[in-house]
Amino acid sequence: MGSKLKHSALLALGAVLGVAVTMQFSALAQKPVADGMPLDSLRQLAGVYGLIKSTYVEPVEDRKLMTHAMSGMVDALDPHSAYLDKKAYRELREGTEGRFVGLGIEIGQSDEGYVKIVAPIEDSPAARAGIQAGDLIARIDGAKVQDMDIDEAIKRMRGEPHTKVVLSILRTGAPAPLEIAVVRDEIVQKSVKGKILKSHGDGYAWVRVSQFQEPTVNDLASKLATLASEEPDLKGLVLDLRNDPGGLLQGAIGTAAAFLPAGAEIVSTNGQLEESKARFYGRPEHYMLGRGDDPLKKVPALFKTIPMVVLVNTGSASASEIVAGALQDYKRAAIVGSPTFGKGSVQTIRPMAGETAVKLTTARYYTPSGRSIQARGVVPDFPVDENADGDGLNALRMREADLKSHLSNDREREEATRKDDIRAQMRILAAERHRKPVEFGSDTDFQLAQALRHLQGLPLQLSKRAGGMDKAEPLAQQAH
Repeated sequence: MGSKLKHSALLALGAVLGVAVTMQFSALAQKPVADGMPLDSLRQLAGVYGLIKSTYVEPVEDRKLMTHAMSGMVDALDPHSAYLDKKAYRELREGTEGRFVGLGIEIGQSDEGYVKIVAPIEDSPAARAGIQAGDLIARIDGAKVQDMDIDEAIKRMRGEPHTKVVLSILRTGAPAPLEIAVVRDEIVQKSVKGKILKSHGDGYAWVRVSQFQEPTVNDLASKLATLASEEPDLKGLVLDLRNDPGGLLQGAIGTAAAFLPAGAEIVSTNGQLEESKARFYGRPEHYMLGRGDDPLKKVPALFKTIPMVVLVNTGSASASEIVAGALQDYKRAAIVGSPTFGKGSVQTIRPMAGETAVKLTTARYYTPSGRSIQARGVVPDFPVDENADGDGLNALRMREADLKSHLSNDREREEATRKDDIRAQMRILAAERHRKPVEFGSDTDFQLAQALRHLQGLPLQLSKRAGGMDKAEPLAQQAH
């Protein structure tokens, strides 16, 4: 029951981690199967197929049976391998490209069954229509959201460009539901944003990477150059990877390379195929997805040596763990926040016939020092809770080690998960129900405030789970 409550809390409060994947789109050669196909098992599969076709209570389409057979075979391997039908494959490509047609909102599900707006995407149709963080969607074009699952709600909100959808919005303080019409359009997600933060007269850069997509390395290089021109005398940098679920491996390599010595090893992988036994370095051929100029040439040299903090939490997974792990190994940055998700495996996308694909786990990845993050995560140098009074909803999130059939850590002890305590979970849910979601980068962002204190050589308020410590040593500038 405890694990069910934990999972429910994640879904209900929008804290569930999406498919946390480090992906490679690749045409790896298949390894020959020594003993050929298992004919007895195939005959048994054919027998089950025939039994369903002839005996099930109602007719079942051949395509549906075969799709489910393939899905079951792949899904049973681990939580991140999957057979992608035409729709799922298209949505995955849209996610990595950072483009899709819709309203431009990040959503979760409230405990009442409504769709909760976590945040509208900047300059999106939803933002222009006045949708706000914390709003609850009660109806979509008149249909009750409580009568549909989250996938059905997403399907209804997406559609053709320039078409309209009417949302019934429940908003705190509003006496009645608000009817808001939003016109769908192509959404271009910006995976990188940043700004200059002032503290005691000094300037610090805050850069957030929300997901590793095709444009991420270019966008990061441009943002760093802009921030350096705005504030030439930067005193430090905070790289914010909280709630970054992963994405393209090349994006992670390029992001880490922006802050490390040229050519430094970023990550290594190991799997069955020779192509899966690889080392990746901070070189253009390892982080560029196409031809053209090296985007990291735009990054000012100061970002190789400037004092640096990386913010992470339980929502930081996969590609973001590669970045945090590499910067931690080289002692280039102090890692501040909560232990990360612990997804240390690489998924390769293998296109199949009919615009379908298989997303298959093909390797584990390792930090430059040889650490495996699988089912363990990156442990912060300075554990800091999400809020001054505790870790909030972050404490309820599931991690890789909680997932059924997760891949084991082949080098280190897996990080023990927290015990299910129903009463403690209920207390957290009750306390967080009316708390405004953390706006990363804002004046009320507690973890960011602690990161800035660290850069200034001031003591931090560490997590209550950190053994009662209340101070941390300042981050010394690393010279490379």
